[in-house]
Amino acid sequence: MIQLEIPALPHLHAGSSLPSLTEALDALPRQAIGSAPWPVYEQGPEVEFAMAHNEDCLFLKYYVKENDVQAMHRQTNDLVYKDSCVEFFIAFRGEEAYYNFEFNCLGTCRAGFGTGRDNRKLLPPGRIAHIKRWAVLKVSNKAIPRVTWQLTLVIPREAFSEHRLTNLQEEQARVNFYKCGDDLPNPHYLAWGMIEAPEPNFHLPEFFGEAKFS
Repeated sequence: MIQLEIPALPHLHAGSSLPSLTEALDALPRQAIGSAPWPVYEQGPEVEFAMAHNEDCLFLKYYVKENDVQAMHRQTNDLVYKDSCVEFFIAFRGEEAYYNFEFNCLGTCRAGFGTGRDNRKLLPPGRIAHIKRWAVLKVSNKAIPRVTWQLTLVIPREAFSEHRLTNLQEEQARVNFYKCGDDLPNPHYLAWGMIEAPEPNFHLPEFFGEAKFS
């Protein structure tokens, strides 16, 4: 099973300034979201992420380079996976049910909880509102347009509405990270932990990796 070591950054908290948070995450090793489980969609963007935690929050930053971007969905729990989208799935305590947090390149979030793709409960918008999001997009002037965008997230314990988490460092978790864009000119489906399935489907927790909160 693939493993992810999530370092502790105790000096950061939910109210930390964006410059200090970004600087701390930029200094961490990055993980590639580079597995292409479905070769017909193999051509895709370059995607990495960095992740850390303290007792109360998860800090997550995505780094994306792609030729096409879209952000049509602007309301909480809209179908953001149709846009330029990054995703984070997490299951706690060995449970079958897991959370999916999906964000388009502007930071619009869709989040749910359940045991599979077709058995999900959307999280209340009030809980999702606790997630802090900062998006930065840059467009190059090269002959082939290439967009670079970054998304920094602070996900507090309160966002995990189906659990009462008191200290993230004491939790056991399994995770996976994704990049997709269902309605882009060139749809793509990339994963951090490789998936074995006949068609695109990120809702397969048997392929989640182990997360260790150091």
